[in-house]
Amino acid sequence: MAISDLHIGYQENRDHVAGLRPESPADWLLIAGDIAEQVADVEWTLTVLARRYAKVVWVPGNHELWTPREDPVQARGVQRYEHLVELCRRLGVVTPEDPYPIWNGPGGPVLIVPMFLLYDYTWRPEHTRDKRESLAYAYETGIVCTDEVMLHPDPYPTRDDWCRARVDETLRRLDEREHPDLPIVFVNHYPLVREPTRILRYPEFAQWCGTDLTADWHTRYRTAAMVYGHLHIPRTTWHDGVRFQEVSVGYPREWKHRGPTPPAPRQILPYEGQ
Repeated sequence: MAISDLHIGYQENRDHVAGLRPESPADWLLIAGDIAEQVADVEWTLTVLARRYAKVVWVPGNHELWTPREDPVQARGVQRYEHLVELCRRLGVVTPEDPYPIWNGPGGPVLIVPMFLLYDYTWRPEHTRDKRESLAYAYETGIVCTDEVMLHPDPYPTRDDWCRARVDETLRRLDEREHPDLPIVFVNHYPLVREPTRILRYPEFAQWCGTDLTADWHTRYRTAAMVYGHLHIPRTTWHDGVRFQEVSVGYPREWKHRGPTPPAPRQILPYEGQ
């Protein structure tokens, strides 16, 4: 099962997390980022879910990496990410820094590959030539991701530098992975390809949604599924014959348009054509 963008700063979403239960004691839960902005809320959520699911796998979204003034934990950038990784390890939650676990249940065996990759402004508007122009256009339209103020890349000079470093490290681990014969379920906050962002209401926001550097990963590696969030558009799409599953809950104002209750975790394996 998989879910993302829980955003438990909203009480309705926090209540939703409090009520989540596995369908089977053997269920795993993949969390594709954006639990909350404050470390204490991330800890509460992971503590609750790790007690209920047989295994929980977490990757960071951009919101976990923000450094809000009101958060007692004022770590920034890499230091904040490493703080969250250590928190997960205390709770027995798998992170992108841990050995890749193997799912041996129905639909398996598959290798679960949690990733932290960020974005590098390559998914910019078609009429802009570079990052400078794409950011200028976003500021002109008023569609600017809060990351520009709250997500600090320290000690990297920029978020795109941090992204490139994360891509290089993840590629190294993928190419050196154990069990190279097993198909992979990729888990990342952002999709590996740009196509899912084409339906965004504000296309200039896509520059904060991924990187061209991952465009062929789903075909380079034997991929069973690609799980992501961030866009707040839960759906299943297919790219080069590979299933991409967006599993976000989103903000109450968003999910209330689709129904009276927040989306439940989506079943990733076994795949039943949902």
